Amino acid sequence: MQAFPHTYTVATSAQPTGDVVLTSDRLEPLATAAPAEFGGPGDKWSPETMLVGTVANCFVLTFRAIAAASKLAWTSVAVDVQGTLDRVDRVTRFTAFTIDVRLDLPPGAGDAQAHRLLVKAEETCLITRSLNAPVDLRIDVRVAEPVA
Repeated sequence: MQAFPHTYTVATSAQPTGDVVLTSDRLEPLATAAPAEFGGPGDKWSPETMLVGTVANCFVLTFRAIAAASKLAWTSVAVDVQGTLDRVDRVTRFTAFTIDVRLDLPPGAGDAQAHRLLVKAEETCLITRSLNAPVDLRIDVRVAEPVA
């Protein structure tokens, strides 16, 4: 890992109508548009969907690192994130995020440790820690049955 601070640069340019294309070194360009809720086409990533997706992505990457460091054996993780956008005091902003996570463990794995590491992933994810909105984490840990 590199020393802090880290700097990330994204560039764009746009015309009066059409997609806004984001670019960054060594990455594929990403076409974006306003979401349907704001009069956009609804068929492209928007700033709103990217933010919610970033919460999901950061959670999974943080969990992977924590689970590896803790030597937790797991087989899969599924994460659904819902972000709520609302108007508060005449300001439109995200007011809440809900992270639903299902973690599948191999037979004999410790579900208490897994639960603790999922909570730690939410608490240390740099994206959720950078947001003002509260985050509700809902956890479902499933331990596979031993094969007879």
